[in-house]
Amino acid sequence: MSSDDERDEKKELDLTSPEVITKYKSAAEIVNKALQVVLAECKPKAKIVDICEKGDAFIKEQTGSMYKNAKKKIERGVAFPTCISVNNTVGHFSPLASDETVLEEGDMVKIDMGCHIDGFIALVAHTHVLQEGPVSGRKADVIAAANTAAEVALRLVRPGKKNNEVTEAIQKVAAAYDCKIVEGVLSHQLKQKLIDGSKVIISVSNPETRVDDVEFLENEVYAIDIVASTGDGKPKLLDEKQTTIYKKDDSVNYQLKMKASRFIISEINQNFPYMPFTSRSLEEKRARLGLVECVNHGHLQPYPVLYEKPGDFVAQIKFTVLLMPNGSDRITSHTLQELQPTKTIDDPEINGWLALGFKKKKGGGKKKKAKKAGEKGETSTEAEPMDASSNAQE
Repeated sequence: MSSDDERDEKKELDLTSPEVITKYKSAAEIVNKALQVVLAECKPKAKIVDICEKGDAFIKEQTGSMYKNAKKKIERGVAFPTCISVNNTVGHFSPLASDETVLEEGDMVKIDMGCHIDGFIALVAHTHVLQEGPVSGRKADVIAAANTAAEVALRLVRPGKKNNEVTEAIQKVAAAYDCKIVEGVLSHQLKQKLIDGSKVIISVSNPETRVDDVEFLENEVYAIDIVASTGDGKPKLLDEKQTTIYKKDDSVNYQLKMKASRFIISEINQNFPYMPFTSRSLEEKRARLGLVECVNHGHLQPYPVLYEKPGDFVAQIKFTVLLMPNGSDRITSHTLQELQPTKTIDDPEINGWLALGFKKKKGGGKKKKAKKAGEKGETSTEAEPMDASSNAQE
């Protein structure tokens, strides 16, 4: 490798490059559209695996038509496989083709997905209840808790603030709706080809799951992942066989013994070198044999399917935010259906957080477009969407 190549490798691309911003926003535009496509497919009796496949196919098709004539090959496609997790399922449910699970009327559906262009990642998650008319009761409470916590996080993830302030704030918001933030959820800094950067916000901090205190800096990118529950927020793994999403860990050098494992890891290195993938994408028979050894020896990091107790409801809101010099730019999101929660926010500290702007005074600009996409704009268009919903019952 020449010294020039080494220099290029060491130079980390970030938001100081207009081209990088364009790639993030292009990925965001595609994943926001993909979310709409998936949401339209979420109907009673629809098979979950079919919907997941449609979400991933849409992202592949849209990204496939971009940068076709670039001088060097630009990798692009799915950054996180489409997951459809229902009711008390916390997340990562993206079943195998043989799975017959279908959606039912009244289900609380969490859609989680991601897209990347040249390794620049945009992630989004959204919660929707399969019913006509406004959502009320505890279902409305938990969606409102997740969404209001997300709105607060958007305002606190800013240069100069620290991650532990966000952790404390989102728990306070959830408690105001008599809900819990789910333990073990991490919101990561995003970098090129890195979906799980080392700077993180932990959902619930306790002695077993502490993370380093870090300060947010200008030109950083974060995927803020808020998961709230009407239960105790301590989910359990019920069946390891339901795990289908994995990510390659490059730091592991263990020599795999089984031929099937070596075949699978070679396929993964070729097709999914740095993004999470679903085992649906692998040759099924060999995957079944080979994945176990790959996971047991750390070559693959699993994303397990966890559950709260039956009867509990779990809601998720995830968005990607660019910490720009002129303020925060939330590039992924989706409008919620009408909610009628049983609680209203009257805590002055929470209302103070919600009243904070996240764009600097100058800017905003394309307000009409921003409102439609539900992503960016001045505080007047974004400040308290939850309040409008939470007062709907009055």
